Amino acid sequence: MKIVVIATYNERENIVALVERILSLTPLFHVLVVDDDSPDGTGKFVDDAFSGEERVRLISRKGERGYASAVERGFREAVRRGADRVLTMDADFSHNPDDLPLLDSALDEFPLAIGSRYHNGIRVLNWSPGRLLLSLAANAYAKTILRLPYADCTSGFRGYRREAVEKVIASGVRSNGYAFLVEVLARAEKAGFRSKEVPIIYTERRAGHSKMSRMTILEAIILPWRILLRPSGGKR
Repeated sequence: MKIVVIATYNERENIVALVERILSLTPLFHVLVVDDDSPDGTGKFVDDAFSGEERVRLISRKGERGYASAVERGFREAVRRGADRVLTMDADFSHNPDDLPLLDSALDEFPLAIGSRYHNGIRVLNWSPGRLLLSLAANAYAKTILRLPYADCTSGFRGYRREAVEKVIASGVRSNGYAFLVEVLARAEKAGFRSKEVPIIYTERRAGHSKMSRMTILEAIILPWRILLRPSGGKR
């Protein structure tokens, strides 16, 4: 089973069309939406649209917030359901669902695949120069400190084999926001799970609002040093 995990918060304008597109790609893809009790009713939109669809599941979290814990919850549920591969992506169409088969194919050779915006060139559409520079700087910062051999360490468009997901769960990832992505990659690298970068085109979200905040940026600055100082893992 191949499960696509999508963490959502206020994504009702995008989620139904996205899930429909994923289901149309191949019968092998299942979708798990992990919603943080979105005030805009994202979870209800998923329930109403896919109530009779066996390949779609919804986890509605009450009183919990955060990208990292939502994805981790999705990982645990995917493993519990017997998935042999887990893919993650954003809910806003910034990641093209048509690229999911490319990530899946990369998992034939590698335990982890990264949908990369910066491998062999920059492929980002509709970003301001300031935002692009911030993203490039964040990647350069993380990969330099942690000695990661990847051009895009902060991409959330990824594929994981089951053994890599189980390692992530067992490692006790501590970050709360999007810094989770760097921490997962660093821990996977330390465990000997090499990743393949798959070139993709990243497009600014189709609808809704970005979840990026100052706290997210601050955590991303602190995280690489935290990993270096406490490399052995532990509970978040």
